[in-house]
Amino acid sequence: MGVDVVSESKTVVAKALASVGDIATLPEVTVKIIETVEDARSTARDLHDIIKRDPALSAKVLKVVNSSFYGLPGQIAGIDRAIVLLGLSAVKNLAIAASIARLFKGGQISEHFDPRELWRHSVAVGLASRLLGKAGGEILNLDELFVAGLIHDLGVLIERQAFPEKLGEVCDRCAAGEGTFLDLETRIVGADHQQFGEALTTKWRFPRHLRAVIGFHHHPENLSAELQKLGNLIHLADMLCCHEELGFCQTAAQEELTEELLEAVGVSVEQLTEIRDQLLEELDDAVSMLTGA
Repeated sequence: MGVDVVSESKTVVAKALASVGDIATLPEVTVKIIETVEDARSTARDLHDIIKRDPALSAKVLKVVNSSFYGLPGQIAGIDRAIVLLGLSAVKNLAIAASIARLFKGGQISEHFDPRELWRHSVAVGLASRLLGKAGGEILNLDELFVAGLIHDLGVLIERQAFPEKLGEVCDRCAAGEGTFLDLETRIVGADHQQFGEALTTKWRFPRHLRAVIGFHHHPENLSAELQKLGNLIHLADMLCCHEELGFCQTAAQEELTEELLEAVGVSVEQLTEIRDQLLEELDDAVSMLTGA
């Protein structure tokens, strides 16, 4: 892109972020949790004290901890025990997931776009990222991989709120075969969902690796060497879920899954088939678990 185009897209992103209100604001409790976990001086007690003040979040954390997602023995009744068993980072990621779920509300803006289908796709990519990380030698802990996959398409929500008619046009024209989703976004909206998502998570002060993956999950080759494997993993998870039509699948449906990408992530074709089968088995339960209160 030329300098003028980059400048124009930055202006579009900035104006959109300023206009979308609630969607651009994480709940205060989640912000506090992220700040606490990122502070090396924090303890499990600090995190417990924040979460216990939010009964809905406490219930969500305990529900997920006691699900097959973690496979822990016996029922865990208290947040303090959950933090001890899972660690501060895992509970932080549960809080992020709980906060994100509320954003995927609202009705269809086109016959080709429903935010609930985008949520289903996001959960699918989160699960696929976790499974790929387990198979290919994890780069981050598995909870962090899940969140990276879960939030990869947050930029689409900014478009939905700021430019619903334009996003509807992008989806309709993409469905008609008039171009790739990213190219149509750039032409019609003025920026793509990667740019919107990176700007949003920068505002939320998310860790650098999460912001980078959101901003380059369709072009991980543009990431720094240290972040490239993570970017490739989310890219592969996204393509797998789009090719399997798990929820909203336009963003990567036309992208080709290559042997080079499998090699970069560290999984074989056979492993990818196993991951797909496990993903199909687990997805409905995961969507239900994360959507409920």
